[in-house]
Amino acid sequence: MNFLRTNCTNSDMVIDIHAHAWPEKVSQKARENLESYYTVKCCGDPTVSTLLSFMDANKVDVSVICAVASRPEQVVSINDWLFSVAGERIKIFASLHPGYSGWKKEIARIREYAHGIKFQPSFQSFFVDDEAVFPVYEALEGSGLPVLFHSGDELAPQMTIRATPERLLKVHKKFPGMTMIAAHMGGFRQWDEVKRILVGTDIYLDTSASFGYISDEDALYIMRRHPQERIVFGTDFPFFSQKTGLDYIEKLGLGRHHKELILSGNARRLLRI
Repeated sequence: MNFLRTNCTNSDMVIDIHAHAWPEKVSQKARENLESYYTVKCCGDPTVSTLLSFMDANKVDVSVICAVASRPEQVVSINDWLFSVAGERIKIFASLHPGYSGWKKEIARIREYAHGIKFQPSFQSFFVDDEAVFPVYEALEGSGLPVLFHSGDELAPQMTIRATPERLLKVHKKFPGMTMIAAHMGGFRQWDEVKRILVGTDIYLDTSASFGYISDEDALYIMRRHPQERIVFGTDFPFFSQKTGLDYIEKLGLGRHHKELILSGNARRLLRI
């Protein structure tokens, strides 16, 4: 089950760069917590096996599992599990907590066993442009690892948004050599700011969790004015299935080459596959 589908060329590959899964033994509890906190219904259990079944059903070749350590002491154990499930079809954006004292050593491990890093400032309780995190960014700038940031608000609206488009751009200007991906089309529920602040920059934007929330007008504005080489397909599984995301991309009526870049070309470059 963990093999690339056959008769697939690079041009018709599909890569989901933003998905989530948990170990089987805690997956049911994780699903209950997700559905309770966000007041949404997951499309399936947040496990690797379920993710692969959705990928098979929707002809998705590769998914990137992203994980978040909400506490520093969780970093190593979470990444150990992530590294254990990586394979041909499952790639990893490992977790790194800014408060974890062993971050230098962990970045070295991540470079060996994963394809990138995920930060979730809301759950990790830091502002993305906090100068205390700058030493970590400086190390990541020279690591070659893409860094995915949760961006904007949450499905369950927050009083304080820790990763706004403005704050992300500040980080980008300070560390231009760090490959940044701003999730949720640049900033969930902050798409006016995305259009004004991030569109046209070198920051990658992923499409995850924007389906059904962003207007078609805003989505097309961003996709047509942001560099085509800087947009990647993501779903935020298990909140959304790949079918939902793929149907939405198709609905927008983008050109063939543009869609190929979004669905796989740009991600293949980031993941080096």
